[in-house]
Amino acid sequence: MSTLILALVAGAVIGLALGALGGGGSVLAVPALIYLLDFSPASATTASLIIVTATSATALYAHARDGNVAWKTGALFAAAGIVPAFLAGAAAGHLPAAVLTGAFSVVAALAALRMLRPATSEPPERVRPVKVVGAGVGLGAVTGFLGVGGGFLAVPALVGVLGLRMKQAVGTSLLVITVNSLAALTARTGTGGDLRWEVIAPFTGAAILGAWDGKRLASKITGHTLQRIFAFVLLAVAAVMLIDVVI
Repeated sequence: MSTLILALVAGAVIGLALGALGGGGSVLAVPALIYLLDFSPASATTASLIIVTATSATALYAHARDGNVAWKTGALFAAAGIVPAFLAGAAAGHLPAAVLTGAFSVVAALAALRMLRPATSEPPERVRPVKVVGAGVGLGAVTGFLGVGGGFLAVPALVGVLGLRMKQAVGTSLLVITVNSLAALTARTGTGGDLRWEVIAPFTGAAILGAWDGKRLASKITGHTLQRIFAFVLLAVAAVMLIDVVI
């Protein structure tokens, strides 16, 4: 299969994930770029940020039209993560690829397991700003360190810590992803390796189109089903990457 076709197919799948689930884009983009399109780890993480920033901004617009974005909570969450994302992004360039890949897989697996846990209590009626800031700082650091948009962590945090409904968390996470990805991408400027734009451009275009289809899919599936799909996708990707590190 040609590189162009692989880029288009992978981009469409990742856009679908971002549009429907509000995350999972980067966690799928990085392994796709490495294993299918022969990017180096450094190039793949930087390219994934470019792809996910453009795609998440598109998906955010679609979700915002339906009122599924908690703007105040999302803006505070995102703002808290900007500096940590920038600093962690700069530091990540000095670490071995195996360390980043291993950390990537472990964090993805933990996030998936959290999403699969049944809710033990009703969501809080009032979200405390300190919780929003704390979660945002942690997410921003992980975004910069691992070179991902962070939606696979933002959605569990918005649901489990901040008490948003699943569909509202999906839309709000796209705001957080866009801001954190831009901050991390800025920190990686000039250190991303060989960026093959002939692959990145069609990949991004297909992802943007896929995000619109994902948004329509999200309107037809219950929040609980979305949450479980999201978790199982994360577990599968985490397992593949962890096996690669060990072997």
